[in-house]
Amino acid sequence: MAPRKKKEVFASSQGKQIRFLHYKAETPPQRQEPNRLLLPKRPKPPTSSRPFSPPPPPPPPTRRRPMGSEEEPSQMRRALVDALAGAISGGISRTVTSPLDVIKIRFQVQLEPTTSWGVLRRDVYGPSKYTGLLQASKDILREEGLPGFWRGNVPALLMYMPYTAIQFTVLHKLKTFASGSSKTGCAATVGSYPFDLLRTILASQGEPKVYPDMRSAFLDIMKTRGFRGLYAGLTPTLVEIIPYAGLQFGSYDTFKRSMMTWNRYRYSHLNSGSEDDSVSSFQLFLCGFAAGTFSKAACHPLDVVKKRFQIEGLKRHPRYGARIESSTYKGMYHALKEIVAKEGFGGLYKGLFPSLVKSAPAGAVTFVAYEYISDWIGSKAGVE
Repeated sequence: MAPRKKKEVFASSQGKQIRFLHYKAETPPQRQEPNRLLLPKRPKPPTSSRPFSPPPPPPPPTRRRPMGSEEEPSQMRRALVDALAGAISGGISRTVTSPLDVIKIRFQVQLEPTTSWGVLRRDVYGPSKYTGLLQASKDILREEGLPGFWRGNVPALLMYMPYTAIQFTVLHKLKTFASGSSKTGCAATVGSYPFDLLRTILASQGEPKVYPDMRSAFLDIMKTRGFRGLYAGLTPTLVEIIPYAGLQFGSYDTFKRSMMTWNRYRYSHLNSGSEDDSVSSFQLFLCGFAAGTFSKAACHPLDVVKKRFQIEGLKRHPRYGARIESSTYKGMYHALKEIVAKEGFGGLYKGLFPSLVKSAPAGAVTFVAYEYISDWIGSKAGVE
């Protein structure tokens, strides 16, 4: 064993130096280890008081979205805005013009003459209940009161609000007004047609009522006609919708573009080069008025045929004229011939005057309300 080495250590205590001897053993030489693979030392765990948490996993690889998918959310919001604005504007328009619509329907389903044109044919069916717009208004007000002018308005709203919602929604997708609006009208009509039929039945009856509510009318239709009876008159309706919707929306777009061109021309001369083509509310009203008048006048005969099919074979109080028996009309073309043969050409245009008085403001109110409601909802939802 190796001898220990002495080491002197000095310390002071009260000013005196004391000498100590400190012996330290020499460490023996380390033994040579054979060559081994030197591995890196494992890192020491952190001494922090917080528990050790493993690093977060890497984010998953992002899929590449197909081209055009970035626009889907905005397109969906745009479709919802169009649907909501179209439904609200349609409901406003239908409620405002309901009195004229009731008078129009009373004229269309009346087999007797509605004007002095058919006085020579008065012997075919008997005396007429309604002979003019003013006379019909007075009779309805005296016999049924103010609620009589809104008879059948609930099914009318259930029919017209989804109808206009579908119209304006699909119309935004289809850029061509003439062809797009015709397809839109057909799609909307098929879905809402039973409500249109119930509206006609309830609006055509006066006092005393044959059907007190929608439920009784629906049950009687199912009993007498079956499920197909809910779609009586659908063929002339679809044939009418194709030109009517195309003419209405196409002419409205044409009138609106013409008005914008006129505004640009006018402001360029008045404001020294300024080209403001914004359309005012009154100009939108005029465009809708002209579009509604033009389309309704062109398609009114088909609307008369549709109304005749809708009430064919159903109950009708004798006070309001002759009843249309079942199987009176074998088809659309046969109905047109029968009406002309028994009622003259004027029979195809029964209710045209109240229809024009109604459809023109109805179209104007619908389009103006849609423009403002769509802009307001779009600004709230952040949709352009």
